[in-house]
Amino acid sequence: MASSSRVDPVVWQNGSTPPSGCLRFRLPAIPTSAAEARRLTREQLREWRMPGEASDSAQLVISELVTNALRHTESDTVGCEVRLLGSLLRVAVASEGSGPRGAPRTAGTEDEGGRGLLLVCSLAQVWGVRPHDAGAGHVVWADLPLDTAA
Repeated sequence: MASSSRVDPVVWQNGSTPPSGCLRFRLPAIPTSAAEARRLTREQLREWRMPGEASDSAQLVISELVTNALRHTESDTVGCEVRLLGSLLRVAVASEGSGPRGAPRTAGTEDEGGRGLLLVCSLAQVWGVRPHDAGAGHVVWADLPLDTAA
């Protein structure tokens, strides 16, 4: 299945493409979108020559954030951004629908889910939730250190 049929490139309001050091894409709210987000992120980070551990962390974080947006909001699509910010890599996922804001929860030992934001917390230097610029929904973001010794 070709990814180009499912991925809409994001164009800035003035018609230009995002600057280098920034990847933006939008995916449909379907179960395979978390895997597609990982793939697109992996390809971009390989192009940026990102160290393996930082790339692995970014792929895990984007997967968790996309999965949360798919499971817990009423979105038709999710917007994703991976951006270089000096010594940090920002991973952000925007949902357009209503749903709970991101907050880690305590999962029981037999629970199949409920650990995603705990993983994000452990990998990110800082993370948060902000209202979506479009007014509906929200953006969950995480800043990952590029220095894996940090």
